[in-house]
Amino acid sequence: MIDSDIQPSKESTSLDPAAHALHAGSRAKIDSPPLSPEALEAASEPLATPISPIVLAGTVRISEFVLVVVVGLALFAAYLPTEYIGRYLIATLVIATLSTLAFQIADIYQVQAFRGLEKQYMRLASAWSAVFLIVIGASFFAKAGEMFSRVWLGSYFVVGLIVLIGSRKLLFYAVRRWTREGRLTRRTVIVGAGEPGAHVIEELRRQKDSGVEIVGLFDDRSDERTGTECAGEPKLGSVDDLVEFGRRTRVDLVIFSLPISAEGRILQMLKKLWVLPVDIRLAAHTNRLQFRPRSYSYIGNVPVIDVFDRPIADWDVVMKGLFDRVIGGILLLMALPLMAVIAIAIKLDSRGPVFFKQRRYGFNNDLIEVYKFRSMYVEAADATAAKLVTKDDPRVTRVGRFLRKTSLDELPQLINVAIKGNLSLVGPRPHAVHAKAETRLYDEAVDGYFARHRVKPGITGWAQINGWRGETDTQEKIQKRVEHDLYYIENWSVLFDLYILLRTPFALFKTEHAY
Repeated sequence: MIDSDIQPSKESTSLDPAAHALHAGSRAKIDSPPLSPEALEAASEPLATPISPIVLAGTVRISEFVLVVVVGLALFAAYLPTEYIGRYLIATLVIATLSTLAFQIADIYQVQAFRGLEKQYMRLASAWSAVFLIVIGASFFAKAGEMFSRVWLGSYFVVGLIVLIGSRKLLFYAVRRWTREGRLTRRTVIVGAGEPGAHVIEELRRQKDSGVEIVGLFDDRSDERTGTECAGEPKLGSVDDLVEFGRRTRVDLVIFSLPISAEGRILQMLKKLWVLPVDIRLAAHTNRLQFRPRSYSYIGNVPVIDVFDRPIADWDVVMKGLFDRVIGGILLLMALPLMAVIAIAIKLDSRGPVFFKQRRYGFNNDLIEVYKFRSMYVEAADATAAKLVTKDDPRVTRVGRFLRKTSLDELPQLINVAIKGNLSLVGPRPHAVHAKAETRLYDEAVDGYFARHRVKPGITGWAQINGWRGETDTQEKIQKRVEHDLYYIENWSVLFDLYILLRTPFALFKTEHAY
């Protein structure tokens, strides 16, 4: 909500050492060279909304837990008097908990299992049988067998197994459709052609259930050295092109096929790629240094070394989305009376619309429309923010001056959060497309500027509550904002968001740089 004069501590602005190394010299340009026809064709393919395999597996766990509870209570309601509901509810919850643990041990909460491998049904039946053997054995040794109906227990076993297998069959059809639509695959780019690149591509192709979809190959070397394709995959351009490609279409994973010994080349490429919201891995199949197995992670059977992880992924996306929608919706409802009063004041003060829409850079540099209360005279409105607002700016109305001082002009952005979903409550502030520090665009003034776009922008943020709010007319000011934004991205949590949100009203009292 604010865009306080608390000097940030050294701890608050320090970045991860790896991020520091990449921060220096990285500069992703919006006006990057045009993509090749092949890259444009690949980037223009329509894509369905992706589904996180981790979130899917968690949802199946929860769903099957609920399903087991519902079956047990439904059989109780159909056969037994309600006076025994307490003990049967406890028994049902115990069986549901044990079954969830048993299915986890049986390894049937993997997307590969959801795709319909027949052995998943055998594992499910075996795990379900083991649960009931444990329950029957425990009730026998506890001398509690007479407390529960044998008809209910037997029916529970049979009906529960049928329902679970049936639900897994429905899940199979759903997963098959989602896989065909590309919603359960990780769109993957290989960096580095030649023999190492061909080896990685062929290994990934051999594994049907790796969940990897190779969308192209990028290499900084010329076509004369690497050719125009590698193992049948077209070379779509250089690493500079990959940055633009990653902004035009969804890329989930980047795998470097270069040997670890080529650390100079790898570092130069990473300086360009870390601004993208992707996972970056270094293939270790050609590595002659034998690290411990736990030093690697695996994509299928290909060993890789984790370099960068996409910030706020999987369940974090779900949690942050719920936080924004729920808290943002509540705040919007609470703010409606105040927004109505502000709207009336704006109309009485000057002619023109109440709201002002401005295009700003959002997640992964997508352009979004951000809502604000109009604070300038209509004829002086500057939608691109080519000229920053300064102290006593004659373009600002009387009401607008108060709104900007108190940041009340940002209240309509709750609509972006709760309804449109293109802003978060907390995150790096979105800047207008032509905003400048002194005479330079922000991405020209600050190295690694676009790395702050790896997450959805927010109404308020870590930089704003630490004093870096308001006018950004110098390189130092925008530099400090970026440092705080990157710190926030690397250390995000729901509790961190809540802390920033709670501190925001107090930060609003600091109005020295808010014009």
